Amino acid sequence: MSNTLTDMMRMKDIRKKILVSIGLLIVSRIGAVIPIPGIDPNALENYFLTISQSSTIGFAEYLNFFSGGAFSNFSVFMLGVMPYISTQIIVQLLMLVVPSLKKLAQDPQGSKKMQQYTRYGTIVVCMIQSFVVTVYARSIPGAMTIGVLPFTLISMLSVTAGTMMLIWLGDKITQNGVGNGISLLIFAGIVARMPQAVATIIASIIAGTMNPVVLLIVVLMFIAVIVMVVYEEQGQRKIPVNYARRVVGRKVYGAGSSFIPFKINPSGVIPVIFASALLTFPLQIASSLGNNVRWLQAVANFLDPQGAPYLIIYTLLIIGFAFFYTQISLNPVEMAKNIRENGGSIPGVKNENMEKYLAKVLNRIVLPGALFLAFIALIPTLIQKLFHFPASVAMLFGGTSLIIMVGVCLDTVRQLDGMMKMHHHDGFVGSGRRTKKI
Repeated sequence: MSNTLTDMMRMKDIRKKILVSIGLLIVSRIGAVIPIPGIDPNALENYFLTISQSSTIGFAEYLNFFSGGAFSNFSVFMLGVMPYISTQIIVQLLMLVVPSLKKLAQDPQGSKKMQQYTRYGTIVVCMIQSFVVTVYARSIPGAMTIGVLPFTLISMLSVTAGTMMLIWLGDKITQNGVGNGISLLIFAGIVARMPQAVATIIASIIAGTMNPVVLLIVVLMFIAVIVMVVYEEQGQRKIPVNYARRVVGRKVYGAGSSFIPFKINPSGVIPVIFASALLTFPLQIASSLGNNVRWLQAVANFLDPQGAPYLIIYTLLIIGFAFFYTQISLNPVEMAKNIRENGGSIPGVKNENMEKYLAKVLNRIVLPGALFLAFIALIPTLIQKLFHFPASVAMLFGGTSLIIMVGVCLDTVRQLDGMMKMHHHDGFVGSGRRTKKI
């Protein structure tokens, strides 16, 4: 491993990508501590300190988790990238309902237009959520240092601009760095709060409010969850494909065999992120405006992150998005078409039944994979609720955070491994030795 890391940093292009990714992630963390104008940081600190010491995971701690602590600072990045993810979900659902949008997205130029529409929609969602944030700020004693109207206008402008800048940072990481930029921003926010969570655990043990034996049991549970996530991410079903001898131009391609690797969880951490983003939007609005509107307060109580209705909806959304994203990324019709065009066939399956066979295999794989993903996401949260962990610790060391962190780490390592092999190295799986002279 040490030789692999050394060789990796010696390669100029890989080193540049890594440094670009780290640099942009640092910028995102700096923005997470810059408060919006017209807010008193001391009042915020006292207010959120009281919330974090509670064993109940309220909506503030829930949003603070996905923004990497930026929400409690009322920073310019306080909404994180969740508005963008929520808009992506809406646009993708519209593509299924409106055939013209799907046709537009399949065209290269139309795809750029769809990206623009998504960003325009993100601005609208940001404006709504940032206004709700200003209403929430009025409920915090001594938080506002300027008038309501100027604070509302400045906050909406600052927070919307901050979210759009985060999206830009994520795009730059994806284009010029390593890994998926949006996922890495969420990952960096979770990791950045780990030291504070560890400090909270130590303080609770010293104060005698947390049993060390219980802590040991929960730590072992977290390790088991990490092992299960890695096991699920690596599991796959291989579909054999045989290719017949064919002539293309003046070249003759001999017969051969290959396979299609279907992962147990083809969508990775996307269902968890999508489900969380979709629940964040109504939860924030209902909780912030609930004091003034009775039915919104009922919605906020219904969507309590520790309540049974929330956990049931969260589970169903994870399963639904697992199927939804798999159908988008792995289309059985397109896969069967590509196999036939290249002279391939699946042993024991007629060519006209290839689409049905691939769809059947995908459904059989995705369902247990989605159930397993939902199980991992929920079980630690239920156990933490029984042990009455502090809210900040419960959110950071819960199943959702572990799934995101492990999934993003594995995806990033796979990309780095592919780059290493392009330079004729074994990558992280091998010993790191050079296999061919460059």
